[in-house]
Amino acid sequence: MIGNPLQVADVRESWFRSGAADGFNVMPPFFPGQFDDFVERVAPILQERGLFRTDYAGTTLREHLGLERPARRFTAVS
Repeated sequence: MIGNPLQVADVRESWFRSGAADGFNVMPPFFPGQFDDFVERVAPILQERGLFRTDYAGTTLREHLGLERPARRFTAVS
């Protein structure tokens, strides 16, 4: 996907709202420059539109995804 930050955000929003995608993996052609551009220029636009988080809900990936902690399988419970 190429374009200015607003065009990139518009396409991602369109895909998301139409149900064509429920999320995106950002894989720029080179690091760190292109990734920095996305974070600094596109992500704020998506955040303003309520399509990209501004904070995390917890401290672990499991908490961010809203998953419960599984029962311990290898320790005895007294």
